[in-house]
Amino acid sequence: MTILYFVRHAESPFIEGKERARGLSVEGVRAAERVKDLLLKEDIDVVIASSYQRAKDTIQPLADALALPIEEYEDLRERKVGDFQGYSFLEAKEKLFQDFAYSFPGGESSTTAQSRAVRMIEEVLNEYSGKRIVIGTHGDIMTLMLNHYDQRFDYHFWQGTTMPDIYRVEFDEGQLVHIARLWSSN
Repeated sequence: MTILYFVRHAESPFIEGKERARGLSVEGVRAAERVKDLLLKEDIDVVIASSYQRAKDTIQPLADALALPIEEYEDLRERKVGDFQGYSFLEAKEKLFQDFAYSFPGGESSTTAQSRAVRMIEEVLNEYSGKRIVIGTHGDIMTLMLNHYDQRFDYHFWQGTTMPDIYRVEFDEGQLVHIARLWSSN
């Protein structure tokens, strides 16, 4: 059994033009400590994260406590929505989830973003078979990865996720066996 722990990043203040570099808010830093406390009980073997600072910052306390490096995977990055002029942010996200082939100018379709992230998950499942792996990621891309294995993970699921949020995803020989929400900030 290989177990992935998807950790959606903790609260991070929006800073225009700093999508990759922005860290956590004061509450986000506190939440990262709670993430550490919960996941320390899970016998984690590997810690992986998106290259975005907020995803790494959310699991850094855990990595430090376990004396494990965080392996960065660029393909775990958040989906670039693009220029969604004329839509609210939520309307744009809903449109992208309803039509997986659609993309706004300068953005990624759900199909494109899902494909790159799932390729990375499959690599991780092969490389770390039988291990317990924490994956620091983002709500949208996490939803797309889960959707690949179970289509119930959709726009409405994404809307219900919190910052942070943790899902335990069990695989047996590359096949999804079980998904459970371990903890959320609610």
